[in-house]
Amino acid sequence: MTTAIPTAIPEAISDHARPADVMARKGFGPRVRRLHARIGAAHHQAEGMTFSRSLLEGQASPRQLAALIRALAPAYDLLEADGPELASALGAEAFPWADLARRQALREDVAMLGAIPATPASAAAHDWLNQLRGLARQAPHRFMAHVYVRYGGDLSGGQQLAEKATAILSSHGLASLKFWEFQRPIAELKQALHDAFEQLDLSEVEEEELLEESVVAFLATQRLLAELAALETPAPASTEA
Repeated sequence: MTTAIPTAIPEAISDHARPADVMARKGFGPRVRRLHARIGAAHHQAEGMTFSRSLLEGQASPRQLAALIRALAPAYDLLEADGPELASALGAEAFPWADLARRQALREDVAMLGAIPATPASAAAHDWLNQLRGLARQAPHRFMAHVYVRYGGDLSGGQQLAEKATAILSSHGLASLKFWEFQRPIAELKQALHDAFEQLDLSEVEEEELLEESVVAFLATQRLLAELAALETPAPASTEA
C-alpha cells in the first residue's frame, strides 16, 4: 500500500495580508467592518474557483486574461459614469474617483491585448451590466455595494493577481496590464475608499440592503470566473462511431 504524497495548495489571496493590512483592518469603520464580515464567505469561494487558482498558480492563459479585461471594461465605464453622482446624492462626496478610475487603463489594456484572438462575449458581464443599470436608477445604495466590491478588490487581492498576470503575459512577450496599477499609494487610496463609504447616509433598511448586495456582487464575479475557466476546458470527446 502506497501513501499519497500531499500536493501543496497555494495560499489564498486573503492569506497574503501584509502586517500593514492587518493593522489597517483594526482601524476599519463600522460599515466597512460589516461589509467585510458579510462578504467573507463569498470572497473565499471566489478565490477557490478554478480560474482564480489557475491565476494564483501562474497557469492562466493570456487568452483568459484578455477575456477578463474585455468583460470588465463596459461595467467599469458605467461604474465611473454614474458612481460619482450617485455617491454624492447619498452624502459621500469624498470618493477618490479620479484616483480609482479604471476606464482608461482598461481601454489601453484592451488595445494592448488586441493581438489575442477574440473571445466569446461574456454572458455574465452582460447580465452584470444590466443589473448595474437597474440599480443606478432604482437602488443607488445597492449600486454602491458593487463599487466597494470591485475597487476594494482591485486594491487588495488584485495587487497579488497583478503580479501573477504580469509574469504570465511577460512569458508570452506581452506588456503588463495597467488595470491593477494605481498612481496613488495603495494604502492611502484604500483608506480614502473606506472613509467615503463611512460617509454614505443610509437608513437601517438601506444599510442592510447594501450588505446584501455586496454578496450579490461577488456572485456576479463568480459567474465571470466560471466562464473564464471554461475557456480553457477541453471539449468532451465525441461518442459517435
